[in-house]
Amino acid sequence: MKYCIVHSKKRGTWHLRWWENGRRQSKQIGDVRQLPTLEAAKKAAAPHIRLLDKPTVPFVKDLVEEFKAQKEYEELHFSTRRGYESWFTNHIIPKWGESLLTDLKARPVKLWLQGLEGQTPKGEPKSLTPKSLVHIKALIGQLWDFAALCEYVSASDRNPMELVTIKGASKRQRIPASLTEDQFQKFAGELAEPVRTIALVCVSFGLRISECLGLKWSDVDWINGRLSVSRGIVRQHTGDLKTEGSRRTMGVNPEFLPVFAEWRKKSQFTEDQDWVFASPVKLGRLPVSYPYVLQSFQAAALRAGIGPVSTHSMRHTFRSWLDACGTSIAVQQKMMRHADIRTTMNTYGNVVTNEMDVAHSKVVQMALRA
Repeated sequence: MKYCIVHSKKRGTWHLRWWENGRRQSKQIGDVRQLPTLEAAKKAAAPHIRLLDKPTVPFVKDLVEEFKAQKEYEELHFSTRRGYESWFTNHIIPKWGESLLTDLKARPVKLWLQGLEGQTPKGEPKSLTPKSLVHIKALIGQLWDFAALCEYVSASDRNPMELVTIKGASKRQRIPASLTEDQFQKFAGELAEPVRTIALVCVSFGLRISECLGLKWSDVDWINGRLSVSRGIVRQHTGDLKTEGSRRTMGVNPEFLPVFAEWRKKSQFTEDQDWVFASPVKLGRLPVSYPYVLQSFQAAALRAGIGPVSTHSMRHTFRSWLDACGTSIAVQQKMMRHADIRTTMNTYGNVVTNEMDVAHSKVVQMALRA
């Protein structure tokens, strides 16, 4: 399709003109005050020309922008969007951005993913895990589904990503660290406040670090001994928890309430709407950061001589201690707040509150034992 940029002296405006189906078309792109030169007018017209030249099947980078412009994308959990942005920016767009969507066929994508196992985005010799490759493949599959929804491709055609398999995707690459009671006591002894109390809360309630940092003093019911878990913080962004199962009010064993009370006495921020682990550096507007907690955990583990420890190790330790207490699988599933029973084990039936409180009491005693 041929185009020309025309200046209307009478109106003092620039127009983009082209022929379509034997008829001349025109679109005003600006006036001479906004676009004083022909070069400026050509630059302003470029997006319109690109849109007109856009093929029936879009380029991958254009489809990605449309995909991200959806309302549903904006409503995704922050951590999910953050992961998507990483896969798009570091892998999908650099490789496929200038390609048509239809170039994302099963075999080329599979060979490319196999190559990613030996390369990082910067070309350094470090492997991506099969789990990461599964995430990238799934995201490309979502792009295909979105293209079918937009009628760029036929909805009746099979999504080619269904043919791509990732070897070792279901195999766990690393066994998560779970601490023994003795290891945890050594580890906790090397932690300074507030990180020590953060570790105690995570290991006693099985909280994810995002959930622990998202606690406010109003979430602690001192009279009834309950703790509400209703929000999470990821990279200092506050949001809802991912699943309905994660949002829950949990029992607080009477032996643990003094832990909260002692930390509240030491904290500068003690109002109900203050963060439990508010950061003095941020004047209490935000809790302490995840990187700070992680670095503190790693340094303490090194000093304690117990091997690598991550923030999620506390949640794995909680599960291990529930096993050690002889807690039934049904109770474990409820206390871990897993939305899908397959995440814990195939369980069914209801759990009485007393059983959960008994199990929680045993874990707290293990955590606080000197």
